[in-house]
Amino acid sequence: MFDYRLKVFHTVASRLSFTKASEELHISQPAVTKHIKEIEMQLSTKLFDRKGTSIQLTQSGKILYEYAEKVRNIYRDLEFEISQINQQHKGKLIIGASTTVAQYILPEILAKFNAYYKDIKIELLTGNTEAISSLLKEEKIDLGIIEGESQSSYFDYKTFKPDEIVLAAKSDHPLAHKTLNVKDLYQLNLIFREQGSGTLEFIQNRLKEKDININELNTVIQLGSSESIKNYLLHSDCMAFLSISTILNELKNNILTVIDIKNFSIERDFHFILPKGEQSELIELFLRFAE
Repeated sequence: MFDYRLKVFHTVASRLSFTKASEELHISQPAVTKHIKEIEMQLSTKLFDRKGTSIQLTQSGKILYEYAEKVRNIYRDLEFEISQINQQHKGKLIIGASTTVAQYILPEILAKFNAYYKDIKIELLTGNTEAISSLLKEEKIDLGIIEGESQSSYFDYKTFKPDEIVLAAKSDHPLAHKTLNVKDLYQLNLIFREQGSGTLEFIQNRLKEKDININELNTVIQLGSSESIKNYLLHSDCMAFLSISTILNELKNNILTVIDIKNFSIERDFHFILPKGEQSELIELFLRFAE
């Protein structure tokens, strides 16, 4: 029901990529461009600025994105309310989520889900990506949400939402307003997540693409949660790669800052991880709601 052109814009704005939007929407890149140009003509404004190979939202684009989010949510709520008039859903759903998702993303979704479906009981188990995959394989959870990059033939995977991993430090760090080169990482004191962490896997793979061996970096300590890492950063001159989702409040309150690395970024998707085959009604219901 979400107006299609608005959906195309919302996807491009979320991904900041015409190519990724065309892949996600299963339409050609010229078709994506056409829809965006039609909206720009209708509103008599430019929605995106190109900077080299990347794009950014203009001020008009940012405003439209905010309203597109509101329209999308209104349609979602309308469809759910109408569809639930003659339906009753009961049961229990056990969800496993990697720590970043469980702490910073899922609580709001679960609260809204419980408001709609009071007779569905939710149990949330938390662990790193490796642990959640094991729980699903052992049938101890109904579905998982993970941040890791590796995929197993045991499961089906569905994209949940995009995320970015950034290099963070305390706001008064001596390098707070500097732009680094990727090779400068060898000169820094760094904190990483524990082995088995999906975030660590992503960082390791992206650094490897830049010929950076994570094992040769100066790892001061490995910690088992983003909260532990954030608190450590506040009391040291270390830096750490963290999901942007985990530090929004700290950035807003100028407690932590993002250190820019020239020509280097780590973008990823969180994924639903599901048993192979047809899913139960409760799982399908939760997937539709979360999306």
